[in-house]
Amino acid sequence: MKEYRYEIEDPMGLHARPASIIFMEAGKYSCSIEACWELQKADCKSLLAIMGLGARKGDVIVFRFEGEDEEAAYFAIRSVLDKK
Repeated sequence: MKEYRYEIEDPMGLHARPASIIFMEAGKYSCSIEACWELQKADCKSLLAIMGLGARKGDVIVFRFEGEDEEAAYFAIRSVLDKK
């Protein structure tokens, strides 16, 4: 299992645009990709689940990757989030 910690920098928090970017990238991989914030967890292959986290600027989300292509998924999600 791999983990990636991401601090939200967008003043609007984790809104529709970044959530859709995560969702579209996660759908390319067979491994499970989970976003964890506080006590909540979201399957990154569900747009509504990601948006439902309600994370705001300054919050840290932990992405967990587990499965066959977790390494590739880890670097892909990290790449799209680091571009923001």
